[in-house]
Amino acid sequence: MRRKTGIEWTEVTWNPTTGCDRISAGCDNCYALAMAKRLKAMGSERYQADGDPRTSGPGFALSIHPDALAQPYRWGGRRVVFVNSMSDLFHARVPLTFIRDVFAVIAETPQHTYQVLTKRSARLPKLADKLDWPDNLWMGVSVENADHLHRVDHLREVPAAVRFLSCEPLLGPLKGLDLAGIGWVITGGESGPKARSLDPDWVRDIRDECVDSNVPFFHKQWGGRTPKAHGRDLDGAIWSEMPAMPRGVTA
Repeated sequence: MRRKTGIEWTEVTWNPTTGCDRISAGCDNCYALAMAKRLKAMGSERYQADGDPRTSGPGFALSIHPDALAQPYRWGGRRVVFVNSMSDLFHARVPLTFIRDVFAVIAETPQHTYQVLTKRSARLPKLADKLDWPDNLWMGVSVENADHLHRVDHLREVPAAVRFLSCEPLLGPLKGLDLAGIGWVITGGESGPKARSLDPDWVRDIRDECVDSNVPFFHKQWGGRTPKAHGRDLDGAIWSEMPAMPRGVTA
């Protein structure tokens, strides 16, 4: 079983593909690329018994790992699973046939909840009617600033059980954000030595829009070189709402 991840809004990760390339400003300080470099420096080139991702192709080239498709069948219990923390399932070089294989594994392991996140949202409406969408699949898009609000429109065109937004790293205000058809929103600041600053008002605006639209809101972190040092507190509260959970803000 893959060990528990440090990502606050999920439990474990599963990487049937690894590797990616830059598509927008949110990719500039990619944590997956940094992790891949560390793994290569340590000589970790393959999946280990606990499911650690291999480091992908040369550089950080996209690689497909059919052997990883067997992993979820061996997991016990119920898990919330982030699919492709080290890649993008909807990357142009991931064949439709392999996306279907991933979706089939998800459908055949209904005890788990799977979260798929993409920046390549333009591919979603093109493939929406070519895929069978399992009830235990949450589909999300990354929206780091207002230049990418069109990704939300693309997301609305897929029949996923839950459609969600990851506004992390949040790099600017999301003026004009429309949450119609959206079931969850995550915000967060960038982490690492090159972290760009996060204005609290950007987060407040999104939180208020979520409250007004009755959409669960999750503020993951303020970010910075050492994100845990800055915590998650927003105006005296910790926001950890999830889809299908009752609204509640805990101090």
